[in-house]
Amino acid sequence: MIVDYIEPTSRSKITTSLSNKLRVYEIDPLTDPRWPELLSRHPQASIFHTCEWLKALQKTYGYKPIAFTTSQNENLADAIVFCEVRSWLTGQRLVSIPFSDHCQPLAEGDRLNAILRYLQVYCGKNRLRYVELRPMPLTPGFEQNTYFANSESFSFQKIDLRPDAESLYGNFHDSCIRRKIKRAGRENLQYEHGRSEKLLRKFRHLLLLTRRRHKLPPQPASWFENLAKCLGEKITFHLLSKDEIPVASIVTLMYKDSIIYKYGCSDSQFNNMGGTPLLFWKVIQQAKADGAKEFDLGRSGYEDPGLIAFKEHLGAASTELRYYRTPVPRSKNKSDKTETSIVRTTLSRLPDQLLSGVGEIFYRHMG
Repeated sequence: MIVDYIEPTSRSKITTSLSNKLRVYEIDPLTDPRWPELLSRHPQASIFHTCEWLKALQKTYGYKPIAFTTSQNENLADAIVFCEVRSWLTGQRLVSIPFSDHCQPLAEGDRLNAILRYLQVYCGKNRLRYVELRPMPLTPGFEQNTYFANSESFSFQKIDLRPDAESLYGNFHDSCIRRKIKRAGRENLQYEHGRSEKLLRKFRHLLLLTRRRHKLPPQPASWFENLAKCLGEKITFHLLSKDEIPVASIVTLMYKDSIIYKYGCSDSQFNNMGGTPLLFWKVIQQAKADGAKEFDLGRSGYEDPGLIAFKEHLGAASTELRYYRTPVPRSKNKSDKTETSIVRTTLSRLPDQLLSGVGEIFYRHMG
């Protein structure tokens, strides 16, 4: 393929692919007025494409949003959005999109192929470590693609919310979910939801406990503060308490007719009360009342079969979610896994304040 670079116009940088006569334009989704208009009409646009999510990433981690399209001055017909991650620790790269479970390319066919070809060239010209895409399951155009290779795979779960509430409750696993919901009802747990500073603070308390159990630092407080500011009514913190003591909490996002589960945490000493299953049931009921048609439960690593089983016990259907990179990533070896295990064990022993401080640095390099 021959690529010819043309000097930037007032709106975009242009690259011409002579092999297929399609030009690829670089735009800023935060300033281009066509971006939100594309999202409003595209059926596969998600919360992770939005200016609000991109602004929260930029405010917290300094990532620069960038999108590539084959449309110049007309309405956008297609695009793939990324964040530019610049890190002295983990290298420079384009990721679509950091800290999202998925971010569907809003392009298909020849237009998708033209952008993918250009991204391979862009990666080399800018000396990026890699370009990563996180398409939804079963997206055409990736399995036979020669520019991008599968880098990671996850289990992806989603609940169809169109059946009535009684049917959704009936789809729950009897002993793992329904019985625990009944137990939680007998415990008289108090449910709250909203975006208040008080709810955020209690969520952060439970998050620290959970991340410590998982031997990982918690996401920085500034990330959740910026999400609340940027997303506004699109984000909700849900909390269950026992005698004003936080028991379990989850964070959901709402976009169009989809509700998305993004973060969850709990105090393990109260797990036998069934707080987490009850919390999901309350979220499902509220989502139904708000007109949601699907509950996106996000990705789960195959190394965590318990999490996959929990989501399936909620009645979720599972598919495989695959990430793709160019250049082709190297396979992980045993020494990589050993180093990761040592780091996680060390992190789990840090005091709370220091562990939280590590999170402020850690996630900036991990996007």
